Amino acid sequence: MTGEDSPAQRQEPPTLPAPGTFLVDAQDRIGEFRGEWCGLWSLRPVVGGTEWTVAPEDVRPASPEQRLRAETARVNARSRGERL
Repeated sequence: MTGEDSPAQRQEPPTLPAPGTFLVDAQDRIGEFRGEWCGLWSLRPVVGGTEWTVAPEDVRPASPEQRLRAETARVNARSRGERL
């Protein structure tokens, strides 16, 4: 036995976040978690726009500062009458 499939080396898939959770991808783009499809996670820009997909291992939760900035950007966009 080479240990290739030992329990210590197996990684569990990341837990799916709740829809709407702010995540940051490897390119430092912040987006809202929208769902999972074929092993990829779908994120949507906070102020609207086209969704993009990322591998779960390439995202991390947004910091409190990043969440505050994202929520402020969303409120500002709505106040300007932009479609989100």
